[in-house]
Amino acid sequence: MGPAIVIMGVSGSGKTSVAKMLSESLNCCFLEADDFHPKANREKMSKGIPLSDEDRIPWLESLHDAIRRHLITGRTVAITCSALKRSYREILRSADPNYKTGDCVSCKVKFFCLVAPVERLAERINKRSEVGEHFMPVSLLESQLALLHIDEDEGIPQIDSTLSLQAITNNIVSLLKDTESCKL
Repeated sequence: MGPAIVIMGVSGSGKTSVAKMLSESLNCCFLEADDFHPKANREKMSKGIPLSDEDRIPWLESLHDAIRRHLITGRTVAITCSALKRSYREILRSADPNYKTGDCVSCKVKFFCLVAPVERLAERINKRSEVGEHFMPVSLLESQLALLHIDEDEGIPQIDSTLSLQAITNNIVSLLKDTESCKL
């Protein structure tokens, strides 16, 4: 069973670019979490209104189902998802049919968090907004940063997203190869 590789982080961290390059590098499927948002969530965010847990849970459950389909068929998949809170990541981890709560190490759903200075994130979001490439305004960055929390026991690597896409991808592939539970 191949892993589900979740590229996580706040808006503007580079999740889509990294996950796409990773999927090409590993010759695996790519899933964009934003494609799983219902229209109401997209509209809410485009108006600068942060999503509530009630908004996010059905979205995360849809991602869970998509991840499970890939895991069951043994296909590796690279996925984007902000996955800001542990409870959100637990929904995605539970897509692994063999996952035991709290056993993040052997779970087939692997997370990699992209991080960058706030100024760089805001610059990226503004640039995307100017050309109409994304619905998320920079005004929601602060609320995302406030929600982002990773517990040490989760073992989620934090990767500097100001590095080149190739360097980030190489780093993730190397970390995956070092993980016993991952077969690439």
